[in-house]
Amino acid sequence: MKPPKRWTLKPADDNIVNTLHEALKVNPAICRLLAVRGITDYDTAKSFFRPQLSDLHDPFLMKGMTKAVQRITEAIEWHERIMVYGDYDVDGTTSVAVVYSFLRKHYDGELSYYVPHRYREGYGVSKQGIDYAHSNGYTVLITLDCGIKSAELIDYAQSLGIDVIVCDHHLPDANIPPAYSILNPKQVDCKYPYKELSGCGIGFKLVQALAQQWKLPAEEAYEYLDLVATSIAADIVPIDGENRILAYYGLKKAKENPSLSIKTLKDISGLQKPMSIADLVFVIGPRVNAAGRMDDARKAVDLFIEQDPEKIIALAEVLQSDNSDRKEVDKNTTEEALSLIQGDDLMVARKSTVLFKEHWHKGVVGIVASRLIDHYYRPTIILTQANGKATGSARSVSGFNIYEAIHECRDLLENYGGHFYAAGMTLNPDRVAEFSVRFEEVVASTITPELLIPEIEIDAEISFNDIRQGFYNIVMQFEPFGPNNLRPVFLTRNVTDFRGMSKVVKEMHLKFMVAQANGEVIDGIGFNMADKYPMLTKGPVDIVYTIDENEFNGNTRLQIKVLDIRPAKN
Repeated sequence: MKPPKRWTLKPADDNIVNTLHEALKVNPAICRLLAVRGITDYDTAKSFFRPQLSDLHDPFLMKGMTKAVQRITEAIEWHERIMVYGDYDVDGTTSVAVVYSFLRKHYDGELSYYVPHRYREGYGVSKQGIDYAHSNGYTVLITLDCGIKSAELIDYAQSLGIDVIVCDHHLPDANIPPAYSILNPKQVDCKYPYKELSGCGIGFKLVQALAQQWKLPAEEAYEYLDLVATSIAADIVPIDGENRILAYYGLKKAKENPSLSIKTLKDISGLQKPMSIADLVFVIGPRVNAAGRMDDARKAVDLFIEQDPEKIIALAEVLQSDNSDRKEVDKNTTEEALSLIQGDDLMVARKSTVLFKEHWHKGVVGIVASRLIDHYYRPTIILTQANGKATGSARSVSGFNIYEAIHECRDLLENYGGHFYAAGMTLNPDRVAEFSVRFEEVVASTITPELLIPEIEIDAEISFNDIRQGFYNIVMQFEPFGPNNLRPVFLTRNVTDFRGMSKVVKEMHLKFMVAQANGEVIDGIGFNMADKYPMLTKGPVDIVYTIDENEFNGNTRLQIKVLDIRPAKN
């Protein structure tokens, strides 16, 4: 049987819950869901449940925006050459597509875009990209989802007479690039009210500001909201505040009136139901990312900016093929990585995982690191070899700062970067073994035992008789779900198997039919939980779960998706 997970009931202020209950007249559990999300009264609840595009912040509140808009306007008036430059992931390619598409509609001069090659140039602004811009006479360079950490290269670009406008959402270093203008709400002296925009979100704010300056209808910017929502979903930024508004209306557009590129990707994937944020993460996102992982991310931008339906279908099919290749490589690499751990008692006993194989594909090492955490829940680094160097990706577990752990090993590295939960690094292959030992020492000495146990955060404790269609309908109004607003997780105590009707299905999953003492019965599914069947039949148990709808033979009814169970505490 798998080890139990940690259950943590999120704290909520009872006074706020009571205030919301008096104001909203809804189930107290709904009020608790709101309270744990920082919603405290009727007005904030109304804004949460009814997001309004009119509540988007004025883009000119962002430091550098006025200067950026003036420079782009001037470049258009003087018919200068403008290059839009973005990173190779979903956030970067959607950013480039949004800004490039908008400018193309209003500028008939020389306009192009550039996406660095993942393997030849690496992440962010590259010298090769700047040299290309200079040799082709581009005098304005707009970087998207990158640039804030490229002070030396931007100084180089400015020395060549290229004015650089940086649009980035990553945390700035102390050394700020000497760009013509920087749009990044995380700058210490930027007064912009919302700090957690995606890279594409920053690009959208630039487009919004240009539309205002040029006295265009607001809809000219809103046209790209499905791409903005895709970036928010794929880049796993918080879905609160302004991001919630952008994601809400972007998802609405993706459902009702998607761009032809998003619609084609959806169709080619075989997705039938209306789009959700999860679909943007797990269906659209991987196909867009696959272009850069397996080959060249320009294909993703080409798809987003193309207007010819036949060409869009052809490009979408290429991305579909890239994604199929990526899945095969990902599966094989994960299996090989797991085989290196299984059967090795020393590897199994470690507090961290560091694995290195020269032949692994660089495009999937981050994905494989995440997959290994599903099996061995601990900080994980997967390395491969490229251009004579060991290079790879790190992924962490909840609550552990993997960037700081890597920083402690910096004397063994040639280059590294990242943040709390994910990082990348490059080192000499002959130092991998030493790095693995050092990293394990750092993790073992700093990680607490509970952080090595997966955590389930619970929003509210409810009874089965709370689970009614009206309750579920309100829960679904919490969409779009994502960081800071995850799908609500519920706890119900003292549950028993109902008349022996629970069973194991397909040898892996647990089909629940469970009841409370008050007679309320509900059914549901627990994926990969067959090993919990004996515990359920002994009963009683406590269960944590989400609520969803199950459609079968034209009938729709509520069911629970069980995340974990444990013996009930008397």
